[in-house]
Amino acid sequence: MSSMVNYEDRSTCALFGDGAAAVLVEPTEERTGVIDAVFHVDGEGRDHLIMPAGGSVLPTTHETVDAGQNFLQQDGRYVYKHAVTDMLTSSMDVAQRNNLTMDDVDWLVPHQANLRIIEAVSSRAGIAPEKVLVNIEHYGNTSAASIPLCLDEYKDRLKKGDKIILTAFGAGFTWGAMYLVWDI
Repeated sequence: MSSMVNYEDRSTCALFGDGAAAVLVEPTEERTGVIDAVFHVDGEGRDHLIMPAGGSVLPTTHETVDAGQNFLQQDGRYVYKHAVTDMLTSSMDVAQRNNLTMDDVDWLVPHQANLRIIEAVSSRAGIAPEKVLVNIEHYGNTSAASIPLCLDEYKDRLKKGDKIILTAFGAGFTWGAMYLVWDI
């Protein structure tokens, strides 16, 4: 993320960190692993969390770099409101589709975008704080790496059969939630 953040934009640069992670998913004979997921995209959020240049629509040029268009830009209040609502709704939807109450959920692993977002989502969902895995204070928002990093950091607390909901929100806007049963 450090290559996409404008360090003169104090409202965004302090939020992001660099990280990379992956999760190995393989088939099982049991009812474990990824059970269900809901994913959404809504282009209405495009202008509120975007890197205007550097892609195929507006390739990087000297002019786009000089204009600061190759840096992440966001409207923090607008993004916060939608992140909380969308992560909450998708988490509740995937739980409901699988006949789970929030008491049935052992762990919520949210995208580590912002501690206030995480707290708002978990509180509104009715999930106890001790069941929410958080590591943003160590790494910042590592974007797509945040959930795998969090799973790795807390892997010693996760037990076979644990019911876990992952939820995330990102640029564009994109968001969703996944229900999985831990298999290790």
